[in-house]
Amino acid sequence: MTGTWWLDVLIGVVAAVLVTWLVLVVALVVVRPRGGLLREAMRLLPDVLRLVRRLAADRDLPRGVRVRLGLLLAYLAFPFDLVPDFIPVLGYADDAIVVTAVLRSVVRRAGIDAVRRHWPGTDDGFAVLARLTGLNRT
Repeated sequence: MTGTWWLDVLIGVVAAVLVTWLVLVVALVVVRPRGGLLREAMRLLPDVLRLVRRLAADRDLPRGVRVRLGLLLAYLAFPFDLVPDFIPVLGYADDAIVVTAVLRSVVRRAGIDAVRRHWPGTDDGFAVLARLTGLNRT
């Protein structure tokens, strides 16, 4: 009986990891951009990554915003995806969905002026970003 405790612990850890992964996948499905916005978000990804890096380096922004952006950059640099690429739709879009969700929270806290000041892309691209993040509702 005492020799199998490690098996119980291993099963518990694996179950916890699987449940956590499922919760994160469901969260991605819930917060994903609807309709053609997901495709536009993926197209904007290079400009959005430059925006995230610039915002994370801005010392005028609240520390919580910079921490969120730093964690986002770390997530994007991590070689493993939350959702494997072989899963339809979400497989290739998980990075765009995560970026969009984080930017929504950053926009609520940092405001439109900070995001606009650091936007490296075109005005059309910023309009898409505004729709994705809800900037146009602030």
